[in-house]
Amino acid sequence: MTKVAVVGLGNILVGDDAFGPYAVRQFDAHYDVDGDVDVLDLGTPGLDLAPHLDGLDALIVVDTVSGDAAPGTLRLYRKEELLARPAPSRTNPHQPGVKETLLVLELEGGGPAEVLLVGVVPERVETGVGLSDALRDAVPGVLDQVAAELARLGHPATRREVARDPAIWW
Repeated sequence: MTKVAVVGLGNILVGDDAFGPYAVRQFDAHYDVDGDVDVLDLGTPGLDLAPHLDGLDALIVVDTVSGDAAPGTLRLYRKEELLARPAPSRTNPHQPGVKETLLVLELEGGGPAEVLLVGVVPERVETGVGLSDALRDAVPGVLDQVAAELARLGHPATRREVARDPAIWW
């Protein structure tokens, strides 16, 4: 069996940057996964992301991504694509640092072999709570992508007949 994590990254106090945590909580509320899959809202761990990824065979990250596309546009990036892109300038210690974390784990001989970033282009990233309509509308497509990737990895997710409370408090 493989150990897999579905991780939501983002700051819930910065508008659409809350997308990752929001989406993984929705995924957890609407789907059952097997015991080898963890669904985690990690917020903004910065370089403290490494302990959460070490020992994984596969990783699915849900986050916002920059791009010249309409808000809510879905972008998928595999590990090779993430590692080939230049690292963005770190403007604060809370940025996720996914690429940096993957590189550090690789140097240590660990980290997930399979990585998929399920990204969505944000509409607004400014202080304030709540997602834009464009990002709320993107949630079902993201949940479908996460479920499809889990199935590809041999860990099919089962849709719940009745969704649980996603415990979104913000």
